[in-house]
Amino acid sequence: MTKLNDLRDNAGARKSRIRVGRGIGSGKGKTGGRGVKGQKSRTGVALKGFEGGQMPIYMRLPKRGFNNKKFRSNYAVVNLGRLQKAIEAGRVDAAKPVDAEALIAGGLVARSLDGIRLLAKGELTAKVTLHVHSASAAAVAAVEKAGGSVVQTSPAPAEAVENDAGASSQA
Repeated sequence: MTKLNDLRDNAGARKSRIRVGRGIGSGKGKTGGRGVKGQKSRTGVALKGFEGGQMPIYMRLPKRGFNNKKFRSNYAVVNLGRLQKAIEAGRVDAAKPVDAEALIAGGLVARSLDGIRLLAKGELTAKVTLHVHSASAAAVAAVEKAGGSVVQTSPAPAEAVENDAGASSQA
């Protein structure tokens, strides 16, 4: 039987890194494998996508489509399986309505972000009333099948920006 003090890595499993620029006898001295002179032999050079002054291909090609990254909602996701485990562990009380504060207190989400989204991954057997901002159709069906209900609340509205167009026309 092998003892813990007899355990060793296989030969060649751990290879020490090559220390460059440590004399000609090392085989990687002087230029350190970078060749001789030029921009790429210097430090701080990043030439990814650089085409020698020619307009790069990522700028030559047309951009298409729509990107909503700036305005999309970033939900904190809660899966039914994790919710069931938290209820069984006693971190979430199924008798009371479960909202964002209860989920944060139970350790299911770190913070609410733009709201809580309920997804149907896993199994839910506990009868629970959930107050979430968004839920998938499958998640709502699974909660209702277990005898619970899902109340979808709208996330806190962003500060309404007053339109100053009317004020400037009166001046």
